[in-house]
Amino acid sequence: MKKIILTTLTIIFTLTLSFSQDLITKKSGDDIQAKVLEISANEIRYKKFDNLDGPIFIISKKDVLMIRYENGTKDIFNNDKEPENISSSIAKSSKDLFIQGQTDATQYYKGYKGAATGTLITGLVSPLLGLIPAIACSSTPPNDKNLNYPNPDLMKMSDYYDGYTHKAKKIKQGKVWRNWGIAFGVNLAAVLILSAGQQ
Repeated sequence: MKKIILTTLTIIFTLTLSFSQDLITKKSGDDIQAKVLEISANEIRYKKFDNLDGPIFIISKKDVLMIRYENGTKDIFNNDKEPENISSSIAKSSKDLFIQGQTDATQYYKGYKGAATGTLITGLVSPLLGLIPAIACSSTPPNDKNLNYPNPDLMKMSDYYDGYTHKAKKIKQGKVWRNWGIAFGVNLAAVLILSAGQQ
């Protein structure tokens, strides 16, 4: 009975948390779970909902379609009257920022070493046991403190941040699974050598 009550309370708490956030919908269709801090004439300042102690991000109002607030109200931004060439240059600069974020992550992100090493060591003990840190480490995004980004001002721009963190997570996943594969290969070779020696 206690387990049922505890499970029910956990579900209610999780649902409450999932609905207590602002949702910024970009014109591209992407959603950002956020806590909106300020809306000015040209930009929106917010914090990522999963990192409220982290940096403040800025997004142009021209890139935003709607904000749905935690209390259920919403603001809709309609800037359809702007000339096409301005829209395309904004979209291009957003895409450029995303690509620059990915490029910088390739060069500067090295925070995967602890996760990759832990997976390798655990995998050498037992490949099956090594799956636990491999899955856990590859499914979680890198911590902000491990990102090692070159420019804090660029990280405040949502497109650059998204590109950098997306690429950093891919790098982390690749290193973790490569190390698990190495551990699996070492264990497989050891089993083959031992079984050949017994025959």
